[in-house]
Amino acid sequence: MTVLVWACFAVGAVVLFLTWMSVIGTLIVPRSTRSAVSRVTGRATMKFFHAITKPISSYVVRDRVLAWQSPMSLFVRLLAWVAMFNLSFILLLLPFVDGDFWKAASEAGSAMFTLGYAEPTNAGNTVLVYMAAITGLIVIALQVGYLPTLYAAFNRREAEVTLLVSRAGSPSWGPELLVRTRFGMEAQNTTQELGELYQRWERWAAEVAESHTTYLTLVWLRSPAAQSNWLISLLSVMDAAALQLSLSPKSAPHIRARLVLRMGFTCLNQVARAVRIPVDEDPDPDSPIDVTFEDFQTAVEILRTVDFPIEVTPEQAWPHFRGWRVNYEKVAYALAYAIDAPPAMWSGPRRFKFEPVLPHRPQNRTAKEVKPDDPQIISRPRPE
Repeated sequence: MTVLVWACFAVGAVVLFLTWMSVIGTLIVPRSTRSAVSRVTGRATMKFFHAITKPISSYVVRDRVLAWQSPMSLFVRLLAWVAMFNLSFILLLLPFVDGDFWKAASEAGSAMFTLGYAEPTNAGNTVLVYMAAITGLIVIALQVGYLPTLYAAFNRREAEVTLLVSRAGSPSWGPELLVRTRFGMEAQNTTQELGELYQRWERWAAEVAESHTTYLTLVWLRSPAAQSNWLISLLSVMDAAALQLSLSPKSAPHIRARLVLRMGFTCLNQVARAVRIPVDEDPDPDSPIDVTFEDFQTAVEILRTVDFPIEVTPEQAWPHFRGWRVNYEKVAYALAYAIDAPPAMWSGPRRFKFEPVLPHRPQNRTAKEVKPDDPQIISRPRPE
């Protein structure tokens, strides 16, 4: 019996050490860490929510349910940490209570949850009881301090996502961003406005790359609006930059557009690696992409409706657009699949059946004038 209780003491010490490593690595270390507890609880929560949303066909309803997934994973992870700490102190106390499991559990629980009903009887379990009490307080304090940091990063992310809705629609789409910018501004200001937008989104992508690899929960935290999403917004800005560079090589803001593309796929690659999605660091620029030339031509025709400066033919622009998009399409699609992003245009497959949704655009026409299959519904924006 003596050998057994001291073996339990050793196991408890190992569990205590590993649990502390998980807590510190997740809440304090400013980089992505390989925490088994976070990974297991996150995966279990994800599978549970995927199971209950599988029969739901409406994306809006799915989004409403999935909005609980990431917060619930935080709660489950906290419960797992508390349970592991409690178990570790139970095992550590066994040699000091003559192997009485229930007495060890009573003393550990009394200390961990600051109930104070079980009084320690010797020096050994007194030290462990104090350690258990301090551990409980520290873990709760760290989690309480973690949430404001997490939601501050979330709010900074969502500010730019929300601002983009008026520019690129909801869900966002690259061609729509170019159309609205061109329609809403004088011709000579379009390039400057897009250059400033690309500059802001370059910095936004850098911040997202840092925050979402440090706090992986942010990857799955959903926007307040069902059709808004951080990944879809970034993808639309990158597509807009790629379209402008390929179609308007003379007038495009080259430096800003190239920088936002570079930072964009750097951000996507870093986030993908953090959530263990394979990343191709050097894709072949001649590789095929999911967006077809016919899709590209359709986007070009939409741009023509607002006299967007198209300086080359679609056939000449296509290899350049494909060369840019091949750098980020595969990883963006994998992330969109993993986080159940809104079914936007040019955003890849999902785990649920859907039809790509065009950005919502109010019309200035009466209901009698609008026909369901009228192509003008997606090609003419409403004037101010």
